[in-house]
Amino acid sequence: MAAISFLGDLLQSISDRGRGLIAFGRDDPAKASVAEVVKLCEDLISRRGEASGVALARIILDRYDSFGRADRHDFLRRIALDFGADHAAVEGAIAAYAKAPSRAALGRLHEAAEPRSQELIRRLNLARDGTIALVRMREDLFTLRDAARKADKPDPALAEAVESLDSDFEHLFASWFNRGFLVLRRIDWTTPAHILEKIIRYEAVHAISDWDDLRRRIEPPDRRCFAFFHPALLDEPLIFVEVALTTGIAAAIAPILANDRRPTDTREATTAIFYSISNCQKGLAGITFGNFLIKQVVEDLCREMPALKTFVTLSPVPTFRTWLDRERRADAPQGITRDDVETLRLLDQPDWHADKTKADAVKKALLPAAAYYFLRAKTPRGKPVDPVARFHLGNGARLERLNFLGDVSPKGLAQGYGLMVNYLYDLAAIEKNHETYANLGTVSASLTVNRELRQNLPPARSVALAEA
Repeated sequence: MAAISFLGDLLQSISDRGRGLIAFGRDDPAKASVAEVVKLCEDLISRRGEASGVALARIILDRYDSFGRADRHDFLRRIALDFGADHAAVEGAIAAYAKAPSRAALGRLHEAAEPRSQELIRRLNLARDGTIALVRMREDLFTLRDAARKADKPDPALAEAVESLDSDFEHLFASWFNRGFLVLRRIDWTTPAHILEKIIRYEAVHAISDWDDLRRRIEPPDRRCFAFFHPALLDEPLIFVEVALTTGIAAAIAPILANDRRPTDTREATTAIFYSISNCQKGLAGITFGNFLIKQVVEDLCREMPALKTFVTLSPVPTFRTWLDRERRADAPQGITRDDVETLRLLDQPDWHADKTKADAVKKALLPAAAYYFLRAKTPRGKPVDPVARFHLGNGARLERLNFLGDVSPKGLAQGYGLMVNYLYDLAAIEKNHETYANLGTVSASLTVNRELRQNLPPARSVALAEA
């Protein structure tokens, strides 16, 4: 960390010295308009001097940070539309390669085809704290993209340019946030308060109500929390996982989060339950961290506690309710029978889950529907509809168990009618499961889950859910 701080101080020194090498057309660059900042971006990618480039990058990022949302969108719109590749240069490079194919000619074609926005992003990253500024800038790009999609008169050229600019960010972030740069740190009650505050704020699965709630999750000896950090974002967690050490696979979240629970003696623990995984940086969407995080945490826990033999999740099912409601309304429902449709009308009654008779009736129809949802329902790309399922199955996990009323909180009922599932990370089968899922689309599931699936159902059709 001291070395990183030294590097940051060095960059700041270079930036301070470089400011004296820049000549501005106006006295105060801090008041530059959007158009003037775009011109500074043109100047940045044309400069060869390192010191002046670092200084100019910091000036651009500082001015961007001072903009309101409208000006930020205007800036990103201009960058997306005006900082593409030079089409004439691309055509010339294609012709040269076609005439005399060689690695050198191919390299020149690759260079010509790269959008200028990629080089701009690289150079902005030279500034101190440039990486986190660019992550935040991509968050603004997401809002611009959403606004463009919802416009009364969509602009196809803008939509294409924004998607291309986002691809530039994702391409570069995938390299900058390579697993080799990530640092795994345990989060406990001795972790600095400003980082703990971010854990509270970024928790996306089971909200942390206050500091006492956080303490119950990270201080007891049978609880763990781990996070990935990046050298360029020292105090900003990228992703974190909360773990409960138990003597068996949990079917519900309430006992894990209970205020008055009795801690498990870690000497007796045989199971590690990953009950919450939260991505912290919206601007890093599409960059994979979770698979590395889980595997690293499993390795660390195995070294610390060799008695641990079972590694499972207790996961939400975020799009199950949307899918099931759609099938309940369909003229030709899939995954559920006509009798199921009638039984599931009980879901429309308030507090149905608190009435044992109603809950038992719902369970008989809902679990077979859930089995179909995981094993048969697909997106147009042939992947499971549920985004959490795609994540864990892609990591080599097995769908182990369906847990009826595993989460009866308002959020759990709203997302999946209380359904939760366990994904099992069998260390001996992870690679095989990953390969069959990646290459064949096979959903690895336990015999228990497969038995819930009703027979003689109609062939599955692809569905597109807004959340998927």
